[in-house]
Amino acid sequence: MTTSKRVIYHILVSAFALMMTYPILWLIASSLKPNNEIFSTAYSLIPSRLEWSNYASGWRGFAGTTFSTFFKNSFIIVIVSTIGAVVSSALVAFGLARTKFFGQKFWFVCMMAVMMLPHDVVIVPQYVMFAKFGWLSSFKPLIIPHFFGTPFFIFLIMQFIRTIPKELDEAAKIDGCSKYGIFYRVVVPLIGPALITCSIFSFYWRWDDFINPLIYLNSPDKYPVSLALKLFLDGESLNNWGGMFAMATLSLMPVVIVFFIFQKYIVEGISTTGLKG
Repeated sequence: MTTSKRVIYHILVSAFALMMTYPILWLIASSLKPNNEIFSTAYSLIPSRLEWSNYASGWRGFAGTTFSTFFKNSFIIVIVSTIGAVVSSALVAFGLARTKFFGQKFWFVCMMAVMMLPHDVVIVPQYVMFAKFGWLSSFKPLIIPHFFGTPFFIFLIMQFIRTIPKELDEAAKIDGCSKYGIFYRVVVPLIGPALITCSIFSFYWRWDDFINPLIYLNSPDKYPVSLALKLFLDGESLNNWGGMFAMATLSLMPVVIVFFIFQKYIVEGISTTGLKG
C-alpha cells in the first residue's frame, strides 16, 4: 500500500470512527453543559462552562430515592438473572449435546422455534401468568424465568460442547464420574469462553432492558436505571436534561468496563462456536 493510499485509508477510518462515537461524545458533553445550552448549541461538543452540578442534581433522584437505589436494583436484577441464565443454559445444553433420550430432536426443534419467536408475541401471556402468580411489582418476573434457560445461550453452548471430544467423557466415566461429574469436572472448564460470552450478552441485555421493568414494576423505589432515566422527562415542568444526560453517562460505565475487560472472550467464544476440533 502506497503512502497516499495509506493516508486516505486512515482518514476514511477516522471519519467513520467519529461518526460512530459522536452520539456518545455528544452525550458526555451534554452532561457537562448548562441546561439552557444543551439544545441551543446541540452541534458543539465544547461546553461554555463545565456544569458538574448536573451529576449532583441527577444523583439526587426523585422523591427521596437516589440513583444509588436505581443502580443497586439494576445490579441485583442483572447479576442474579445472568447467573441463572448461564448456569441453567449450560445444563440444558449439556443434556442436549451429550445425552441421548426420547424426543431429543423434538425438544431441540422446540428450543430453536422459541429462539426465533418475537418477544412481543409473549408479553401478554407472560403478564397474565405472572399476575396469577402474584409476582407483579417485584423482581421475580425479571429474574426467575432466566433460571429455566435462554434458547440462544443453549444453542451457543451446545455448539461449543460439540467441539469437545467425546473420548474425554468416556475417560471420565471410566474413572467413576457420573453425568454431573463429567459436566462439572470435564465440560465446564473447557467451555469457559462460551460461558463468559453468554454472561456478557446477558449482562448487556438485562442492563439495557426497558420494556420488562416498565410492565412489571409499579414502585419507583424498585426501578432499575434504564427505567429511572425516564422519570427525568416530566411534561408538566422543566425537564432536567443535564441531570438525565449525566445519569445516562454513568449508566454506560458498567457496560463499557465489562466490554473492555472481556472483549477477547466475546471474540473467542463466538469465533470457535460450531468448529469441530
